[in-house]
Amino acid sequence: MLNRRMLLGAGPALLAGAAHAQGAMHFATPYPETNYVGRNNRQFVDDLRNASGGEVQVQLYPNASLLPLPQIKRGVQTGQIQIGEVLLNAYGNEDPFLEVDGIARLVHNWEEARRLARLSRPFIEARLQRQGMTMLYQIPWPPTGFFSNMPLNNVDALRGTRMRTYSASSNRFAALVGATPALVQIPEVPQAFATNVINLLITSAAAAVDLQVWDFAKIFTPVDFAFNCNGVFMSRRALNALSAAQQQAVREQAAQAEARGWDWAAEATRTQSLALAQHGMEVSPPSPELLAGMSEVSQRLTEEWLTRAGADGRELLQQFRPA
Repeated sequence: MLNRRMLLGAGPALLAGAAHAQGAMHFATPYPETNYVGRNNRQFVDDLRNASGGEVQVQLYPNASLLPLPQIKRGVQTGQIQIGEVLLNAYGNEDPFLEVDGIARLVHNWEEARRLARLSRPFIEARLQRQGMTMLYQIPWPPTGFFSNMPLNNVDALRGTRMRTYSASSNRFAALVGATPALVQIPEVPQAFATNVINLLITSAAAAVDLQVWDFAKIFTPVDFAFNCNGVFMSRRALNALSAAQQQAVREQAAQAEARGWDWAAEATRTQSLALAQHGMEVSPPSPELLAGMSEVSQRLTEEWLTRAGADGRELLQQFRPA
């Protein structure tokens, strides 16, 4: 097996040749195999191998063991790796349209989240196609909420906090409510809390359990901030190099992974919130005042997003919110 140092130092042609020689494509993800996202990826890889009669082999590299998150998308674009996974709205600085599922309180429940993902999918696929990539599957995280050591009864309680953010859109939310944004990757969150870089965390219950967030935060306020989606995508060149039957196997197993991932995300929303409570965290339902204040901020964020996302953004929101 190629090690990380060899891969990072290799050029795209060498890596493609090495992958072919080994009979396996490389799939890089920043997420661990211990949560449902990682388990879903593992099952996709295993099911694809079985469905293709062992002809399509994919080596999964979880937990950023091959490439760090900021390099994964570029790695697929350049052919350094064949498959990658990223949080789509983290690339809003590259293309504002990708921020849509990260707009705070744009969607309020799973039904709306599924509809937004379905409607936005063609626009996202077109963008990936222009960059030489194909979307395989897209699955959500449980809705994000606030993790803190103080009650958050309204948006004024967010003012002056040092808020962990993960995207351009969440940075803007922090600025609008008077918080100081700090772009911190998930593995770095415990240290950021310990060193007082942040004192308020936005993340999902699933990621919080991975972090053992109860070690540094006491209150979870599930505001359904956003239903952020990961995208798993493949080099179009690598996909086209497969036979027609192999390509069909990839698409079929990707469709199953997407359906499974949505089901598992909804289940994780329930079970991971229970796990937080079992570890002594206070799960505090958001007050009407907090949700109302967030809705006002959401309207501002949506208007700003429309000015950046252009015609595609307007078309999407007209489909999503025809009224």
